[in-house]
Amino acid sequence: MKATSPPPCNQSNPSATRTRQPAGSQTPASLHSASLFNGHQSVLIEHNGVSYRLQATKFGKLILTK
Repeated sequence: MKATSPPPCNQSNPSATRTRQPAGSQTPASLHSASLFNGHQSVLIEHNGVSYRLQATKFGKLILTK
């Protein structure tokens, strides 16, 4: 079976690549890391006024730092 790549990241609407869940659903939204990183090794995530850095290591692990 041939693997498919995730859809390209839509810069004007980043939530377009997320799986939408009904209100009150216990299942978290799913997001492909490739669409989040968009070719970069790290991204900055703003959450409640604080910046976090999400970094992909050369071994394929993720590191989140404040």
